[in-house]
Amino acid sequence: MEPWQQLLAGGVNRLEELASRFSLDIAKLRPVVEQFPLRINAYYLGLIQEPGDPIWLQVIPDERELEHDGYEDPLNEEGDSPVVNLTKRYPDRTLFYVTSQCPIFCRFCTRKRKVGDAGSVSAETIKAGIEQIKKDKTIRDIVISGGDPLMMQDEQLEWILSELRAIPHVEILRIGSRVPAVLPQRITPKLCGILKKYHPLYINVHFNHPREITPESTLACGMLADAGIPLGNQSVLLKGINDDPDVMKELVQKLLKIRVRPYYIYQADLTDGTGYFRTSLQKGLEIIQSLRGHTSGLAVPHYVIDAPGGGGKIPVFPQTIISMDDEKIVLRNYEGKLFEYPSSSGAAIPEQKSCANL
Repeated sequence: MEPWQQLLAGGVNRLEELASRFSLDIAKLRPVVEQFPLRINAYYLGLIQEPGDPIWLQVIPDERELEHDGYEDPLNEEGDSPVVNLTKRYPDRTLFYVTSQCPIFCRFCTRKRKVGDAGSVSAETIKAGIEQIKKDKTIRDIVISGGDPLMMQDEQLEWILSELRAIPHVEILRIGSRVPAVLPQRITPKLCGILKKYHPLYINVHFNHPREITPESTLACGMLADAGIPLGNQSVLLKGINDDPDVMKELVQKLLKIRVRPYYIYQADLTDGTGYFRTSLQKGLEIIQSLRGHTSGLAVPHYVIDAPGGGGKIPVFPQTIISMDDEKIVLRNYEGKLFEYPSSSGAAIPEQKSCANL
């Protein structure tokens, strides 16, 4: 058994195990885990410093998960599936769900309806997905997702990668993975050797809090980067976890130090039973505003809403254009100061004046 498998085996998958470590009301939480499974590997469990901290909130079951405050499939992934577990929402790319297993089960997961359910994916659905991709020549970019694809055995993952790379019209392979953040020991030299054979291949990782950046996750990301794999981070804006400008600034700056480019901050999806995680849209805009100009542009991710019902990712921006006409545009910078710029090439260049005079 490899070290990462030992960490999985030594983790917590039952309420009784969790209650032996923390004070919990098992009776109240049992209906939650009967519907949404529990998994916390030993590594990530060790990052919890106290009940209610940002690591705890992401993985410990909560009674509020049984509240009906959203949708089972908020992004209409099933409705946009030409075959089971293949979601095609954009003209040239598709999401391919290949496993139900994750190194932890996040309580805010947008796919709570199927993650942890081994019956939600099979060898047959994977083969059917590959055949559909072969037939659909509009697909040039594939996001391999789950669950977490890096939880698959090396041989199984390599078979999927090799099958997809052999399709002539497929140009880009992407993997979405929480593994480097929550079970970094899974990133082994053997795995990196497999992945680097299938370039151009990108990995989008998922760090939500600065405390997830540890010596272990730093090493894991470094190994992937050394294998030539560009790394981007996708965070979810979560109440009590990272809905704070200072926390998010620390996160994005630390990500760049471990060679991960902040890519997206997602407004939390309208997944049923996750309302207690959702923040206001204004909070997200406040965080983006606190980053722009106050840290490197490399560190500023896109703030997006994955539109309910399958509308795709829609970027959301702080207001920077104050007014615009045929002559000039008035812009607001990161300090709140106003500046003029000509609207078109033929417009007169505005007289330079101090910001206070605009």
